[in-house]
Amino acid sequence: MTSTPEAARPAVMTDVARLAGVSHQTVSRVLNNHPSVRPDTRERVLRAVTELSYRPNAMARGLASRRSRVLGVVSFDTILYGPASTLLGIERAARRAGYGVSIVALERVDRAGVLSAVDGLAAQGVDGVIIIAPQMAAAAALHSLPRGMPAVAVETGPEGVLPAVSVDQAAGATLAVRHLLELGHTTVWHVAGPGDWLEARDRVHGWRAALEEAGAPVPPVISGDWGARSGFTAGAALAGRREVTAVFTANDQMALGLLRALHERGVRVPDDISVVGFDDIPESEFMLPPLTTVRQDFDEVGRRSMAALLRLINSARRGGGPNGGGSHGGPDSRGPQVGESSEDGGEADEEVGASVVPPTLVVRRSTAPPRA
Repeated sequence: MTSTPEAARPAVMTDVARLAGVSHQTVSRVLNNHPSVRPDTRERVLRAVTELSYRPNAMARGLASRRSRVLGVVSFDTILYGPASTLLGIERAARRAGYGVSIVALERVDRAGVLSAVDGLAAQGVDGVIIIAPQMAAAAALHSLPRGMPAVAVETGPEGVLPAVSVDQAAGATLAVRHLLELGHTTVWHVAGPGDWLEARDRVHGWRAALEEAGAPVPPVISGDWGARSGFTAGAALAGRREVTAVFTANDQMALGLLRALHERGVRVPDDISVVGFDDIPESEFMLPPLTTVRQDFDEVGRRSMAALLRLINSARRGGGPNGGGSHGGPDSRGPQVGESSEDGGEADEEVGASVVPPTLVVRRSTAPPRA
């Protein structure tokens, strides 16, 4: 290996072939991990690729394979920790699988907005779409997506309409309530998220079910809006009620506001009132006191979403339709199982009709047994 291409231009496949002493077809087979290449030839080609700092032309590869290797993600314009972290988890998983991501952030998530976003992504030639739409208004759009477009829903989607990946929100609420009841609290008050959010609704269901299962009184729900200010308002209302000894807030931002309101009114946490949040935002462990909270594994949500979408894309490539049939797939659709590899090198998920990621409880210093 002695000759190199001119430094003024990037290396192309013929340069690699010339340096390795093989045909450009052999270089292509090596780059695509084709099995019919001798080990010594593969090693020679890879050495040439490294020496020339060769980067395959993504556009050319896409034209050859009829795939763009770009995925579309429909989300919404928000600074909320949960949706933003879900999007980040999907982007990380896409990069690991060798895909780029094109994002459409909607100001309002409704049927017309979601359909318009998916149409725009389809026009860009994306290979598939992941829809992050945890509000109820988006659910109707999932029934009307263009046929032939592989699609996966995250934190939304009626079972059987799209393959869906979500964190078990009700189970997370149950973890929080059981923790407080096991400490000796007779009941748990709840500051809920907005009523049009599926996650908020599921957390209310989990909170109520855990109390009813324990035979504990079920206090009225206090409405919030995910923001710290609404948590502050709830804290101000609860601070003067001596019967309140434990509060579960539907996210950590509202817990932050609640902690501030309690502190300003001389209510000690956890001596007088125990508080549990939801999300485990990075600031949770630095709150005063450090916040007990429910952690969501957003990287796992991203991994499972990608695995589900790659399964649909590969199914469409094999001619079985975007979901292994004519529909968007359901719980009975059969794809690669855990431990099997997809054609794109991504790890395949278990059955992707509905994939549920379990949450975990992170116990810190904002919870304790009730005052005597």
